[in-house]
Amino acid sequence: MRKRSIPGGLGPVRPVRLLGDSMLGTPCAEVTAFDDDLAALVESMFASMYAARGVGLAANQIGVGLRVFVYDCPDDEDRRHLGHLVNPRLVHTGGLRVRGPEGCLSLPGIEAGTERFDEAVVEGFTMDGTPVRVEGTGFFARCLQHECDHLDGGLFTDRLTGLRRRRALRAARRAPWAGGAVRS
Repeated sequence: MRKRSIPGGLGPVRPVRLLGDSMLGTPCAEVTAFDDDLAALVESMFASMYAARGVGLAANQIGVGLRVFVYDCPDDEDRRHLGHLVNPRLVHTGGLRVRGPEGCLSLPGIEAGTERFDEAVVEGFTMDGTPVRVEGTGFFARCLQHECDHLDGGLFTDRLTGLRRRRALRAARRAPWAGGAVRS
């Protein structure tokens, strides 16, 4: 496999799928080929995430149903965490359950207090097949859990209940990007 300049700026920027797109509700398939196509996908994902000004992006958010996500996310101490995971599995969550503001590139402009664990551990592989374990706390733990949810076909709004959920979905229905595709 050729070496590429990850994280990207060289890969093509792909449009981010929005709430209501069936791809976002479908669990992603395991990656079986650790090849140049996977490296190109990861590079394009970084480029797309940066273009959308995000801190994380799952492959299904750009229309690719594979278990891959990228991140460039600070933790609560403002330490930068930069990387990607292929076939990630959330293997541990712990610490306090914290309700904090959460948004998503697939719901631009929508944010809601969402409960997440303050610690998360994810295991997976790099794009060349090397096993990797990523541990996060605070905001970075939130990011890891959020991206794993995407790969399982979930959105942060699925974790909301009651008034928070109703408000977030109402705001999504009224958003200029919604086009009538958002349901409760």
